[in-house]
This record gives sequence, C-alpha cells and structure tokens, in this order.
Amino acid sequence: MSINNSLKITRLFEPRTVAVIGASSNPNKIGYTIVKNIVQGGYSGHVYPVNPKGGKILELPIYQTIDEIEGEIDVATIAIPAPFVFDVVKACAAKGVKYLSIITSGFSEVGNTEEEKQIVTYAREHGMGVLGPNIFGIYSAAVSLDATFGPGKIMAGNVAIITQSGALGIAMIGKTATEKIGLSAIVSVGNKADVDEADLLDYLTYHDGTKVILMYIEGIKQGEKFIKALKEATQKKPVVVIKSGRSKRGAVAAASHTGSLAGTDEIFDAIMRQCGVLRAESLDDAFSWAKFLADTPMPDGENTVIVTNGGGIGVMATDACEKYNVKLYDDLHTLKQIFSPVTPDFGSTKNPVDITGQAAPNDYNSALGAGLKNNEISSMIALYCETAVFDADSLSRMIKTNYANYQAGQKPIVFSILGGEAVENSITTLRKEGVPIFADVYEAVSCLGAAYKWRSYLQDYTEEVDTTAMDINAIEQIAQNALQDGRTFLLADEAQQLMAVAGLPMPQSHVAHSLDEAVRLAEKIGYPVVMKVVSRDILHKSDAGGVALDLDNKEEIIDAYQAIIQNCRAYNPQAVIQGIEVSEMVKSGTEVILGARKDGAFGPIVMFGLGGIYVEVMKDVAFRAAPLNRSEIVSMIKEIKSYPLLLGVRGEARKDIESIIDTLVKLATLIRQSKSITDIEINPLMVYEQGDGTKAVDVRVLVSNVEKGNPNG
Repeated sequence: MSINNSLKITRLFEPRTVAVIGASSNPNKIGYTIVKNIVQGGYSGHVYPVNPKGGKILELPIYQTIDEIEGEIDVATIAIPAPFVFDVVKACAAKGVKYLSIITSGFSEVGNTEEEKQIVTYAREHGMGVLGPNIFGIYSAAVSLDATFGPGKIMAGNVAIITQSGALGIAMIGKTATEKIGLSAIVSVGNKADVDEADLLDYLTYHDGTKVILMYIEGIKQGEKFIKALKEATQKKPVVVIKSGRSKRGAVAAASHTGSLAGTDEIFDAIMRQCGVLRAESLDDAFSWAKFLADTPMPDGENTVIVTNGGGIGVMATDACEKYNVKLYDDLHTLKQIFSPVTPDFGSTKNPVDITGQAAPNDYNSALGAGLKNNEISSMIALYCETAVFDADSLSRMIKTNYANYQAGQKPIVFSILGGEAVENSITTLRKEGVPIFADVYEAVSCLGAAYKWRSYLQDYTEEVDTTAMDINAIEQIAQNALQDGRTFLLADEAQQLMAVAGLPMPQSHVAHSLDEAVRLAEKIGYPVVMKVVSRDILHKSDAGGVALDLDNKEEIIDAYQAIIQNCRAYNPQAVIQGIEVSEMVKSGTEVILGARKDGAFGPIVMFGLGGIYVEVMKDVAFRAAPLNRSEIVSMIKEIKSYPLLLGVRGEARKDIESIIDTLVKLATLIRQSKSITDIEINPLMVYEQGDGTKAVDVRVLVSNVEKGNPNG
C-alpha cells in the first residue's frame, strides 16, 4: 500500500471516530448489525451512522450525508450496494477520511475489476487507505471496536486474526468464543485491493496487546512485500498460517523445470518455513497453536519429558514427538534420580516416565512437580488413561493445579487424557478455563512442537544476505540481444557468455554450422565430446533426440551429427536449426539441478534438487525466496531426500557442497539483479568430490522485456 506508514495504519486499528455509511434502523440489514456491534461492544470513540433517509438507530442520530458530521473521520465503514460505492468514496475523500472499510461485495470477486481499481486509485490519490472490498469488517480490542456484521460480543484477548475469507472469518469469531480464545483484533481483507496482510502486520507486529498472529490465506499478490513483513513479525511473536488451495494448478511453466516443479503450494510452504511461520494443516491445529502460544511460556531448552500412567499412550506420545520434532530427554541417570522417588518399582523412569495404572492424584503431583523443579527439563507432556483410582473431579483438580504451577514456573506443559464421558466432560471444562488439554495425544504434542519450531527459528535467524559481485550490465546486454532477435531464451553461445560473466564454469564449447566444422571442433576440444542441437524452436533437447553423449572419434561425430539433425526435423519439421553445439564431455559426478526464477507471487526464488533426466519424475527439490544467506542455502540442500548422496554413501567421498552453495549464491544474485532474466536453470550441475568443485553441464535461460516481466522482480 503506497500511502501506508505505521502511524497511519494505527488509525485503522485505533480510530477516534467511525462513520457507518449505509446504517439502517432495520434489524435485518447489515448496516444495523454493524452499528449495534459498535455500540454494544463499548467502542471508546465516536460513531456516526449515515443514511440519506435520516432518523435514529439505537438512540443515535442518523446523518444524511458524511458532510454533516463535524470533525475528522478516521474510518468510514461502507455497507451500501456496489453501484453507489464510488460516489460515497468521493464524498469520503472530500471529508478527509483516513480509511475506508468497504463491506460491500460485487467487485473483483465477480469480475468487476475496473470499478474496484477506480475506487482504489481515487482513494490513494486523496490519501485514503482501502480495506476490502468484500469484507465483514474489523474488530480491534485496543479501542473496543467491533465494526463487523459478525455475531458480536467478541472476547478481548491477545490473538490477532487476519482472514481473506469473510464467511470463514465470521465462523472464526464463533469458534474463538467456543474455545475461549480472546482476540486483540480480527480483520477481513477480502479482495485486498489496497490494504493487504503485510500492511496489517505493520501494526500487529508492534502491538503490545497481540502475542500471536493467526492468518487464513487464499492467495498472495505482493509476495516480496509479504515476506519482508513476515520476517519482521516472526522476530517479535509467533505467526500461525493456514492456507487453502494445496493443489498444483498454479505456476506451471513448461519451458523450465524450475517452473513446472514450482507448484504454488510447494513454494508457499518453503517460504513460510524460511520466514519462521508456523503453517497449520487444519483450523483446529491453527486455533490450538494460537491459544497455546499466546498463553504459555516458551521453553528455555530442548529437553521434554513425558509422564504417563499407561505404556500405550506413552508410545503414541513418543511417536508424536518424533513427528513434531520435540526432543525427548534421554539422560537415563538423571531421569532415574528425578523420578525414581515417585515411580513404583514396576514402573519406568525412562522417558516416557511410566508411573503405572495405579497412579493417584498425588503421584501425578509428585512426578510433575519433580519435572517442574529440575532445570534440565524444559517442558512436560502429561498423559492420563482413565482408571478406577481417581474420579473426574480429582483429575480436573490435579490438572488445574499443575497447570497453574507450570505457568507460575514459566515452563510449558500440555495434557492429553483418554477415557469415557466424564473424562471428555473434563476436557471440555478445562479447555474453557484455558488449560492446554486434548483427547488426541498428537494434538497436544503438536502445540509443543509449534513452540519449539518457533524457538528454533529464532535461534538460527540471521539478517545476513549473501551476494556475489558480477557485471549485471554485461548480463543485461546478452539478454537484450536475444530479445531484439525476437527470442525469449538464450542460445547456447549466449548462455555460455552469461555463465562466464556470472563466474559459473561450464565445459569448453563451440557451435558448429556444418558437419566438417563439427569434426574440427571435436578434435580441437579433445575427445570425448558431447553434441547438442541449437534451435530457438527446441528447448528440451533430450526430448527431441537432440543430444549425443560420450563421442570418442570422428566416425561417431559424423553419425551423431546426422542423427541429431534427423531426429530434430522429425520432432519439429518447422524448427530452424542454428547449428550443433560441440562440448567437452565432462567426467561423471553426482548430478543436481539448480534453478532460479521470478515467481508470479513471490518474486525471485531459487531451487535445488536431485538433477538429471529424472528430475520431473523424482521431484526431489526444495525452494527458497531470494535474497538468502548461506545458512538458509544449507538448510535447503539438506531438505531434499537425496541429500545423503552428497555426504557420500557406500564408501564414496563427500561431495563439494561448498561449491553448490557458491553456485546458488550466484544464481540468487543474478535473478534478483537482472531485470531481463526470468528463469535460469542448470541441469545437471555435476558435483565432484570435496575440493574438486562443480561444473555446469547444461544451462537454460529465459528472458523477457522489463515491462512484461514480473512486477515483484
């Protein structure tokens, strides 16, 4: 949002005055509900209903126009039919309104993009921000403002929600009431014509009353801006995101593996991890994590201990800890010292600590108390399977007492209990009282896992960005030469020039324009050699039969040359063949793929994975947003399933991972700094033993005119 700054966005969340345009005395109208929620919510500022019909609503006078209102208006909530919105926007601009909260639907979500653009353009020109359109409104606990048409009576607290879906947002208000989750804010962004998630994060990141931010996202428009805001936010507080649309319908670019492998969700997921975001797979997880993280102290170490009265549920908790990367404390000697005084002889002081099925409330109190006091233990998981030893009332008292003790001791604890109706009722009651208790042990452990994931991110975070110096002007000239020739990709010799400027080694290579020249070049380079077709009409050379490998003599050169020409003409009879590239045959190594592209949503991204001809089948790749640093690149490399191949298997030596990192730094620099290059892919990059470096065997580069390129780039 071009006009936004921290002071200005504060006026959206903490307005001194609110006008409701489209206010109605009819209880069945949205305009009535909004005014009612503002009044009954105890808004600390002034509210001005506006409707040409005049009259009164809830004892408030209704102004016929916004001009009649004396003084400044910080926020105008607009709830009138779409055809009349623009006229009201002009009236608000004349009044000097700071923000428009446009409830009205009927704009870009139904194809009416021109009118939406007209509204936003006019608003920006007159210094107004636009929230929406197509939203349910905004709630802000800071001034007790409920300017929504939701169910009302929102409980104030310390979780902020940003939602792209209005209907889901209204349902979230109901869900938070049921789960007793207090909100510092809930904002509907709708079409995001102007104000988006990044703008809202500008306020929520530094809002002391917000401890956790929860977002429901359907799509991202300005990815680089969003990434910057997220990184800033996650340094201050946990951010939980749930995103719909995990399919691979978007971001398919047939001209590059990087594009075709970069499904929208894969990129989104990788970048969320890169930004320290906790991505939830379900609304239940999202709400559980948000509530837990808002109410619970963060662990000061890694060691977790499970206390249980049943072996089976203890094993399930152990599995859950592995799934959610919760480290179980495994110092057997210390565990025995801590827990043997409270564990029967036939129990176990190993982790999980099994205090057996005969455990009574005092046994749990003793075991959990011992864990609380010991500094080696950073968090606890308390499990209970229903027995006849103590009733539901005793169970609830035991859990409440220990939870309060752990809160006072600044140590996190989660509970999971399993049993009949009385136990289920205890769960319901205790959850309403704010206790992190669950029937499913995986749900309990996932909350602790979210806390540890955020803690780990903070420990590893660095603001450093690694780049490398290169002559971008020379690179731009190479790209522009191709564009002036009417091409959107570089030919083999152009790609060679670009790689040389970028400092990325490739095999010695020349383009032959006749069979005799191919033979001469092969003998000049030295056998064995590789031959590849050079054609603006054939990007995927292997698919066309346009590649011949390991050619050892003149006869093989002649046969390969003729075969490539024949294959490519059969593949695409209209293809113009500029020549045949003759290159040195590099020695074999471990094949990986490296790519960089300007993504439509997130701007510059880089890719790394298992390379070669099977990359599309294996799809063993990882993504990150650029810029990035070497530690983030290492994390990306380790993420692929075939990473052990780089460490050396079955007696093989470790591969030159440092050289891979250097190459990725160069690609990230190139894709960020070049205006004309949209995609660059090295496949394969041959990786040799540590110290022997790497060599780019084949490179594919796509280019575009600046005005047609990615706006985020």
